[in-house]
Amino acid sequence: MGFNCGIVGLPNVGKSTLFNALTATAQAQAANYPFCTIEPNVGRVAVPDRRLEVLATIGKSAKIVPTSLEFVDIAGLVRGASKGEGLGNQFLANIREVDAIIHVLRCFEDADVTHVEGAIDPIRDAEIVETELMLADLESLEKRLAMAQKRARGGDRESVAAVTLMEPLVAALQAGRPARAAIVPGQQEAVRRLQLLTSKPVLYVCNVDEAAAASGNAFSARVQQRADAEGARVVVISAAIESEVAQLPEADRTEFLEGLGLHDSGLDRVIRAGYDLLGLLTYFTVGPKETHAWTIVSGTKAPQAAAVIHKDFERGFIACETIAYDDFVACKGEQGAKEAGRMRVEGKDYLVRDGDVLLFRFNV
Repeated sequence: MGFNCGIVGLPNVGKSTLFNALTATAQAQAANYPFCTIEPNVGRVAVPDRRLEVLATIGKSAKIVPTSLEFVDIAGLVRGASKGEGLGNQFLANIREVDAIIHVLRCFEDADVTHVEGAIDPIRDAEIVETELMLADLESLEKRLAMAQKRARGGDRESVAAVTLMEPLVAALQAGRPARAAIVPGQQEAVRRLQLLTSKPVLYVCNVDEAAAASGNAFSARVQQRADAEGARVVVISAAIESEVAQLPEADRTEFLEGLGLHDSGLDRVIRAGYDLLGLLTYFTVGPKETHAWTIVSGTKAPQAAAVIHKDFERGFIACETIAYDDFVACKGEQGAKEAGRMRVEGKDYLVRDGDVLLFRFNV
């Protein structure tokens, strides 16, 4: 099961620098001119989780396998992207394929790095990108709505349902609001199948200079106000610092960050926020061979959670032995949890919780 976040923004805001730091590679070319990213770059990164080390120590595991998240670096959008300006249509298509959007906003002044709009204004930049995405959605959706309305007049039931779904979305887009603002509870999956750009959850990443990395600045404060009004989330980072951190040995990173007044890596915060943005949670399997983290969507039942490991586990699911993370740690492992009565046997309707340590019983 793969989950991915697309990194978008105007040219020269630090998208590729962020991507390079996230993946600790030089796959994306960070250069001071628009469209240096010609193809979307994809990197998978481990989701930081301190629980893994604790579980592996208790379980005397030979290795640790973290869960991961995929990031897609998409070339800079400009005004008119929805009409094909710049490399617009190509990259709008790439955005349709991701699960969530990380919108990088330039929140730093630097005379040596040109801005495609001529001045620093992260709110204007956010509105430019959002407008292009909304225009692309509106063009796509109006065509589909017109076809569905025609079939609905002929009594086609599926088309009637499609019209009911699409009309509020079109109305929102025509009013200058993203599609996600008009999604009715219970319709999330149906809207997801429409592959609308503005139906995807958004995380704003404010790229600030080194001096503002710990506390943000006036630019990032404005972004926070916008996010609060939208119910969105914000992470403040300095992509330049993060690219330095990514090149350091693991043992030196904490000291380097603390010297800058930072308690943890901005990249760790971006990864965790992306994970939360997608509504994901982690469960664990622990044994002498490995401690393994597994990613599922919140609300997943036990058999479907088992399928992430292997489809046979779902097909032949009988039950799962379940120990909450805190109980596993407090009881010093599986045996202690069993003796303390903290291990439960759950059936097919059990909703797996974040931090569960699971052992599946199955028969194929």
